[in-house]
Amino acid sequence: MHPNPVYRGTGQAHSLAFVRERAFGTLAVSTEGAPLLSHVPFLLSEDGTHADLHLVRSNPICRAARDGIGARLAVSGADGYISPDWYGLGPDQVPTWNYVAVHLTGRLVPLPPETIETVLAAQSAAYEGRLPKAPWTLDKMETGAKERLLRMILPFRLEIAEVDSTWKLAQNKPEAARLAAAGLLQTSFGQELEALAEAMRGPPSAE
Repeated sequence: MHPNPVYRGTGQAHSLAFVRERAFGTLAVSTEGAPLLSHVPFLLSEDGTHADLHLVRSNPICRAARDGIGARLAVSGADGYISPDWYGLGPDQVPTWNYVAVHLTGRLVPLPPETIETVLAAQSAAYEGRLPKAPWTLDKMETGAKERLLRMILPFRLEIAEVDSTWKLAQNKPEAARLAAAGLLQTSFGQELEALAEAMRGPPSAE
């Protein structure tokens, strides 16, 4: 997380709402050698205390977490390059990169293997429910294919102990400079520049 507190004042409820909507992140656990990372869809609980997910059995995180392990789930949002010329504040500004990121830290624990179908059904129902069509369900799979799928994956739960967020949106600049930079973001590069510009125009509060 960025050390500057001006970027870290967003309320937890707002950050969790962002995480719930995003529903995809990078799961990280530490073992000997380099940290283990996996890019995973997840389902955040309504009270924000845990996130359910699944991993392929062959994923080394499954072995590392068989008895539970400390873990962090990093969820990234919009990001983009900011030119110092856009602020209109003179020559003493520097280039930077604005972005949104939320980290969920806690303990990754295995769920009973027999719950995998329940976890998958809940995830697919949540994701399919956002689409303008009749939802896909596991019942649409042939029995043999579904059984093979369920044998290949394992369910896990991240029990969340800490929520940290960075909403780096030029809050350290005068409002006019921040708005000027937001107005020129469409000429830049990054991800979801329109969403980033909108967030810069109205940074979330601590409430």
